[in-house]
Amino acid sequence: MEGGIGGSQSKDQNQIVDVRSVVESVSAEDSDAPLYQVESLCMRCGENGTTSFLLTLIPHFRKILLSAFECPHCNERNNEVQFAGELQPKGCCYQLKVPSGDPKMLNRQVVKSEFATIKIPELDFEIPPESQRGSLSTVEGILLRAADELQALQEERKKVDPQTAEAIDQFLLKLRACATADSSFTFILDDPAGNSFVENLFAPSPDPSLSIKFYERTSEQQSTLGYVVESSQTGSVRDAASTEAVGTSDQVQRAPHGSIGAAAGHRAIAQSNSAEIAESLFQYTAPEEVMTFPSTCGVCTARCETRMFVTNIPYFQEVIVMASTCDACGYRNSELKPGGRVPEKGKKIILRVENVKDLSRDVIKSDTASVTIPEIELELTSGTLGGVVTTVEGLIMKISESLERVHGFSFGDSLDEHKRSKWLNFQASLKKLLCLEEPWNLILDDALANSFVAPGTDDIKDDHQLMFEEYERSWEQNEELGLNDIDTSSADAAYDSKDATTEEK
Repeated sequence: MEGGIGGSQSKDQNQIVDVRSVVESVSAEDSDAPLYQVESLCMRCGENGTTSFLLTLIPHFRKILLSAFECPHCNERNNEVQFAGELQPKGCCYQLKVPSGDPKMLNRQVVKSEFATIKIPELDFEIPPESQRGSLSTVEGILLRAADELQALQEERKKVDPQTAEAIDQFLLKLRACATADSSFTFILDDPAGNSFVENLFAPSPDPSLSIKFYERTSEQQSTLGYVVESSQTGSVRDAASTEAVGTSDQVQRAPHGSIGAAAGHRAIAQSNSAEIAESLFQYTAPEEVMTFPSTCGVCTARCETRMFVTNIPYFQEVIVMASTCDACGYRNSELKPGGRVPEKGKKIILRVENVKDLSRDVIKSDTASVTIPEIELELTSGTLGGVVTTVEGLIMKISESLERVHGFSFGDSLDEHKRSKWLNFQASLKKLLCLEEPWNLILDDALANSFVAPGTDDIKDDHQLMFEEYERSWEQNEELGLNDIDTSSADAAYDSKDATTEEK
């Protein structure tokens, strides 16, 4: 990596600069940042070496800072990857199943952040975040680096603790067998910061050997990442000031919904001579009022407000809309949660997109729904993109933006021409969907039936381009959703006893 960094810049840029210039370069939005070099102390020989910094943007991933140190006195060299952007909203966990006898699986490129943990369950082996800093490598490179670090102190262990050294030698044989694809294993990369990545060799199609899961961080993980979990003295002062400004925000407040609320709807109906005008103004039933309650900003931990209201979407179900804004840092967040009970069956929605009006249809995609477009062989598993409220056109644009952000190394120097042309053709096919050169199908498969596509006609039965299919969930789907372990016998008994008491009275 060091040679690649130095060779890509001109000689006049390879000059020793101060640290302030490096910080200004990292903070800048310019993607063509030059290479900076800073004198730094070598921890092996005590002489001064050179650390090179390069801010770069990995295509379809995110902005990173590459740093490489080299000492001309003792030839000490090391490199590190740090993320110049923000922490992601959720953590990520990549699980790669590597079969034996397939060395190509070990060539997958891996971005490991400084907060990521690597596990191999078959060997009961774990690389904690503090043992390996952020790195840009491959699966094979990470395993060989771990083996070399364990081998480094073996001679001293044999003198002090021969039994432990013998056990480590046996373990190194198994670890190197995994690194040479002589034995099968599972490679797990768990990063609460959400900034790690494992290359998908079949992108943009799903990879049968690679699974990705996004999860909410625990309080301990939030604390590790630097978020303030418990109230401190500084937070108490800020909370006191915010309490004075908010006034009585500690209690649940109710406020009119404004221009789209029921009050405005009643006025529109009263001022109109035709009921059809009012129906066209309000496609969905509007709530009477919005509940406001205090909460904490997930970015800066300042006091903020969350607004929530319940509304009923025709031909769908009751949903809960929540939105929060932070006046301190400007962070905004909105969520849509399904209301009511868990449906007994899953639902598949098939929309035939033929004209511009179809691109403007409202779409509610829950976080349990998968998206499939057979015409371009696109399939997004459940959990991808999370829960969104958008249109058909907006959904395609979100898919394109997500693929550009997530699939790293798509246009790197090591990418062969076949994969490059495959990505370019797929991006062109996504754009053709919005140009409506040919009709195409959008399929939403939701095991919890919490997704929705708005009909294009007044009566949903008259919309022949929109089809709904209900199906029985499999045991695996119920297990993934946590429905197999639900026990409502106590609640059912309590309701039955309450009903019996009411009938007796």
